[in-house]
Amino acid sequence: MSATGEQCYSGGLDGAINCWNLPNSNIDPYDSYDPEVMKCTLDGHTNAVWGLAVNHTKNSLVSCSADGTVKLWTPSGKIPQLNTTFTSETEGVPTSVDFVRDQSDRIVVAYSSTHCIIYDTETGRQVVKLEASQEMTGNVGKHINKVVSHPTLPITITAHEDRHIRFWDNTTGSLIHSMVAHLDAVTSLAVDAHGLYLLSGSHDCSIRLWHMDNKTCVQEITAHRKKFDESILDVAFHPSKPYIASAGADAIAKVFV
Repeated sequence: MSATGEQCYSGGLDGAINCWNLPNSNIDPYDSYDPEVMKCTLDGHTNAVWGLAVNHTKNSLVSCSADGTVKLWTPSGKIPQLNTTFTSETEGVPTSVDFVRDQSDRIVVAYSSTHCIIYDTETGRQVVKLEASQEMTGNVGKHINKVVSHPTLPITITAHEDRHIRFWDNTTGSLIHSMVAHLDAVTSLAVDAHGLYLLSGSHDCSIRLWHMDNKTCVQEITAHRKKFDESILDVAFHPSKPYIASAGADAIAKVFV
């Protein structure tokens, strides 16, 4: 979502990023299609777009793709601009991306190598590497499905194929905490706006709410059914209201109060 809440962004298997104007909530759902719903398309990737993140303070958008690149955009102007392209010759393909929320000029990128790298968006250079422990390196079971940044603390959180959630120090690059969080691969993460709670989703069909301080699970919801061995694909907090949402492979999106 854009900072104003008037647009949303989507990335597709065709490599295109579309910017959509959100229709008025009072619109008739059976009304004829308005071609102005699509505001613009950001072209630059040559393969599927895996992840998007928005920096509301700088009106920036970052994307990661199967083409091996991470791109930083300014989509809000009359003519959307591609500002910077980030690549890594050693870490493989980016799998997830987010802005470092307590430092708006930095992004954190998860790679297929199981490493995360924090880049400076002004210089395009690597600032710190979040080092995986020795037993993780080279193990495909530790694949990172999602990376998110804590909104107020210098902490990065990663969701892994091996059922773990891991917490990293953005300053030193070291691992702070690791825990088995689900019975199957952890697919998605979200942190609430105040940084007090972590929400995780998994292919075990459950959503779990965690207290950030003591890393304990305070609530579990069985939310979706499995389809082709997949279940929950994404989770989210509402930015200001006490709602959480999930999207599943069963083609259902759910909102919980």
